[in-house]
Amino acid sequence: MASYAITKTSLSSLANYNPAKSNLGLSSKNQLRLAFAGKSSNRASSFSVSSMGSSSSSSSQKQDSTQEAEGKKDYSSVSDKEWKKQLTDQQFYVTRQKGTERAFTGEYWNSKTPGTYSCICCDTPLFESSTKFDSGTGWPSYYQPIGNNVKSKLDLSIIFMPRQEVVCAVCDAHLGHIFDDGPPPTGKRYCINSVSLKLHPK
Repeated sequence: MASYAITKTSLSSLANYNPAKSNLGLSSKNQLRLAFAGKSSNRASSFSVSSMGSSSSSSSQKQDSTQEAEGKKDYSSVSDKEWKKQLTDQQFYVTRQKGTERAFTGEYWNSKTPGTYSCICCDTPLFESSTKFDSGTGWPSYYQPIGNNVKSKLDLSIIFMPRQEVVCAVCDAHLGHIFDDGPPPTGKRYCINSVSLKLHPK
């Protein structure tokens, strides 16, 4: 809301002031000077009104913040029904129900195509092909993810065999597991299901 400062005026002169003709609030910096002729004097009494704060700037900032919020989808609110409409049965089973595809059957286990592997659910970039290596396991394997787009958490689904599950940091899609038998420079092996991925070739 804009605020206004009256620097000089007289109460009697305000009687002829018409607010409907005022430009108050139409710009961020508006100077209004109204002159009133006094009955007993030829001098004009005047007052100056300055609007402080930019209504147009506030509106613009509010619009920018709204657009930014709209650009970030809250995947935690996506239901299984909605995921099933977007994914194949196999993709849904692996990414949303933590399933595992059979070794040597996935689309990318032996792929040498240069490009970026993204999440099949939200298209977040996960791995570069330059970090992919042949692990001999039958699943696509990488020694390093892209930035912080992949996160890990403890998986106790198999009794007496705790593992580190890896998921998409954006939509929490199950990707696979991480092991400590990978090549340099990280020594890590991200063992990933092909159906969790989408390759964008270079």
